[in-house]
Amino acid sequence: MRNIANGTLGRQCPNPEAKPTVMERILEVMPYTIELAIGGMLVAVLLALPLGIIAAVRRGTWVDTSAAIVSLLGISMPIMWMGPLLIFLFFIYLGWLPGPAEADAPFALVLPSVAVGTHLMAMLSRMTRSSLVEVLGEDYMVTARAKGLPRSVVLLKHGLRNALLPVITVAGLQFGAMLSGAIITEKVFSRPGLGTLLLDGIAERNFPMVQGTVLVIACIYVTVNILVDLAYGLADPRIRVA
Repeated sequence: MRNIANGTLGRQCPNPEAKPTVMERILEVMPYTIELAIGGMLVAVLLALPLGIIAAVRRGTWVDTSAAIVSLLGISMPIMWMGPLLIFLFFIYLGWLPGPAEADAPFALVLPSVAVGTHLMAMLSRMTRSSLVEVLGEDYMVTARAKGLPRSVVLLKHGLRNALLPVITVAGLQFGAMLSGAIITEKVFSRPGLGTLLLDGIAERNFPMVQGTVLVIACIYVTVNILVDLAYGLADPRIRVA
């Protein structure tokens, strides 16, 4: 508790005097985890929302089936398999993008972001589709169409906005998970970050590091949950009134 109060989270072991404090080490690698989380979230959202909207509008057609297949593939491919596959294809075979242990190279964030964002994309696209299909059948959607509003306005302003609440929940919690350290992704791509720091602490029996990293991860989860609750009001004005 004293180490939490003074902001150091303790000193690493063994030989604590020769190493930086736990908090200094966490702050050193935190930017890498933040950029990976943001990159993965951008990949997921930019792919999931259009895919989910198209599948909902064209439900029951081959477009809906194709979107379901893409989502199924995204969920089914584990990161420990997809990561090496991306490395082999784009780094070893094609040579287009940087490989592992090149976290500071240009475009080094592309492959890890795709790896960590694909699984989330699959979940968000199916959730967007199912939530939007339910909203499209509501009475106020029929009224909006009957008033002669453009289809894009009805779909995006009245439909998608009301369908976003469950999507925001999943996206927020998954962003918290990524921000807490995408452990497998960081390990596969040899990136520094909270996940790598936690695994190294466990392997080295660096107990203060493990305790400090877990504490920071828990605080991140709590903070993200609070922000998700606040985001509900932005998506649905009825919650702000309540």
